[in-house]
Amino acid sequence: MAVTRVTTPVFLDTSAFYALLDAEQRFHDHAKRTWDRLLSGVRQARPRLVTHHAVVVEASVLTARRLGMHAVRELHNGLLPIAEIVWIDEKLHARATAAMFAAGRRNVSLVDWLSFEVMRERRIRHAFTYDGDFAKQGFLPAP
Repeated sequence: MAVTRVTTPVFLDTSAFYALLDAEQRFHDHAKRTWDRLLSGVRQARPRLVTHHAVVVEASVLTARRLGMHAVRELHNGLLPIAEIVWIDEKLHARATAAMFAAGRRNVSLVDWLSFEVMRERRIRHAFTYDGDFAKQGFLPAP
């Protein structure tokens, strides 16, 4: 199978990080294949892999609770260094909070609304995620 070159920015979500770290997680094998494809694309075409600080915090907490500190170390030392980490400023936080309140959906987290705003602001269309709310917002799966 030919390796697809990734030439577009891709947003990295908590669910993807967790699937990569937990070998027992149902999406683990798919996540590993996607990650390998993204890394191959990084080496060939230099796309941006982007996440934000709230995802880092969320992924760290989830991973620590479920998998332990060795997995958190792998997240921080093995996965995150390849990504650009966006720091959430007051303006972006206000936009995400307003969108969350306007939607009135209690099952979509503020972290997700922050992700949607980061993606819109940076014109990122693709997300490496296993969270269906990204598709509901019009974002595409990672290539």
